[in-house]
Amino acid sequence: MSFEAGDVVMLKSGGQPMTIASIDADEALCLWMGEEGDLFRERLPSLALIAIIDDEEGPEEAEEDEDGEEDEDEHHEQQRSHG
Repeated sequence: MSFEAGDVVMLKSGGQPMTIASIDADEALCLWMGEEGDLFRERLPSLALIAIIDDEEGPEEAEEDEDGEEDEDEHHEQQRSHG
């Protein structure tokens, strides 16, 4: 797989999401924040990385939006039935 600077990746074996800062033929310079807020930087073999799909609106956010609309619709129905 071909990576570009700015891609969000993780190790194929698991771990925290990392951002690729730069990449050459075989290695990627990856950055990530540790649990204590420390910034880490490491060169890793690109064959050990997998891309993470970074959707702007993930499935959980989409459900919350739909739920919010449903709640608003229910609120309007309740107002109509009481008024």
